[in-house]
Amino acid sequence: MTAASLSLGIDFGTTNTVVALADAAGPARLVTFPAAEGDLFAFRSALSFHAPPERPSERTIAAGPWAIEAYVEDPAETRFIQSFKTFAAQESFGETQILGRRYRFEDLLSTFLLKLRGYAEAGMIDLPDRVIVGRPVTFAGGSPKETLALARYETAFARLGFKEILYAYEPVGAAFFFARELDHDATVLVGDFGGGTSDFSIIRFEREAGEIRSVPLGRSGVGVAGDAFDYRIIDHLVSPALGKGSSYQSFGKILPIPNRYYSNFARWDQLALMRASRDMREIRALVREAVEPEKIERLVETLDENYGYQLYRAVSRLKETLSRDEAAEFRFEAGSISLAGQVRRETFEGWIAPELAQIESAVDAALADAGLAPVAIDRVFLTGGSSLVPAVRGIFQRRFEATKIETGAELESIASGLALMGRERDLSRWTLKAG
Repeated sequence: MTAASLSLGIDFGTTNTVVALADAAGPARLVTFPAAEGDLFAFRSALSFHAPPERPSERTIAAGPWAIEAYVEDPAETRFIQSFKTFAAQESFGETQILGRRYRFEDLLSTFLLKLRGYAEAGMIDLPDRVIVGRPVTFAGGSPKETLALARYETAFARLGFKEILYAYEPVGAAFFFARELDHDATVLVGDFGGGTSDFSIIRFEREAGEIRSVPLGRSGVGVAGDAFDYRIIDHLVSPALGKGSSYQSFGKILPIPNRYYSNFARWDQLALMRASRDMREIRALVREAVEPEKIERLVETLDENYGYQLYRAVSRLKETLSRDEAAEFRFEAGSISLAGQVRRETFEGWIAPELAQIESAVDAALADAGLAPVAIDRVFLTGGSSLVPAVRGIFQRRFEATKIETGAELESIASGLALMGRERDLSRWTLKAG
């Protein structure tokens, strides 16, 4: 395959980024990244910046799993950034300082994309002129600015040399992937559950002269997904053991431990930043004043020893097990800290009830946007890691017949669908340009 004949799709996700290539015929092919544990196709959306103390002007930048490896190896001297997609549409995020240099969002994204290309297999050496990039229906964050996000994307992707940059809704990309399996006309609802957003599109697929014709009918999205589920687990299982909800003594009064100390547990990579903060000095002082000092000692150790990644892994294991079983054991062991306990699926579902309600409302909004009742939907395709959570599936099972619902290709469907979309004769019906 020559670069000119290829269609390229990129699913830049909050948690993972996936790249796919498609020729004029046949299935899309995922770009892989050779690693010690085997070839990867889901590339973690993360960056690390390292400056050796003895050579502070030097910088080593890594991305994906190599960024995590660098950070875990030397957290004190490494700046780690993940889930930065959540800032794309935030006007309040202007720039960040990293080892004495300023990085805007587009700088972070272009740095990430260039590193991703460098780690990739030989198939990414020559790129086609056009790329189709996935975008959420609703960008994450409060009052997201869609035009700002797309302008930032445009700058970053243009730095890779693309002459034409098109954007398509992520669930529409997934719909193109699943449409290969359709052997009849169908109205399809696609739900894409990422790390930061949950997005929905309704599309009508019809066969015409041997080809599949597709018409977009409705869409909706909400800025909550798997990352919010993770935080609920930490907030209920871990933070109380580290002092949240407990008290301390001050001038003869019993006062609550400030909840703000635990807000950074929503993002494990942010915990390391607390070690040099004013809050950290306050937390150390609380060990002497706390009613339950052993809990605050655990908090200090967690922050000092940078246990964030181990905590993230423990939470992920629990969530995955609860997607299969009615109960699972949560276990977090690091240093002198050992936390364990049984969690029932129904308990977890109670924790994430606010997020489930928002997702449910977004599904109904997509149906309303299409002007359709649930009975008019012929197939439901769910993709993304959180689509495996039974409570998420329950939202669809209450609205649609079980035989209509399908999950699968949780990580590859969007990128592959975007690449396949590049074969369409009239891309303007499915894509848009920035601005």
